[in-house]
Amino acid sequence: MDVKEEAKKGEGKAKAFLTEFKAMISKGNVVDMAVGVIIGSAFSSIVTSLVNDIIMPFISIITGGINFED
Repeated sequence: MDVKEEAKKGEGKAKAFLTEFKAMISKGNVVDMAVGVIIGSAFSSIVTSLVNDIIMPFISIITGGINFED
């Protein structure tokens, strides 16, 4: 085969891949999942901060000053 023919085949496959990728993204499932991941990571940092800075010091005071960091 000629190099130009191989390049055209590869170009056609790339265009088909991009077309399918755009169709998948336009369905909205990917966007919804991305938003969920972002909200989940933000919520995770909020919960971690709440536990480390508010709940655990309060529990430490109640239990007589036990250090829970280790």
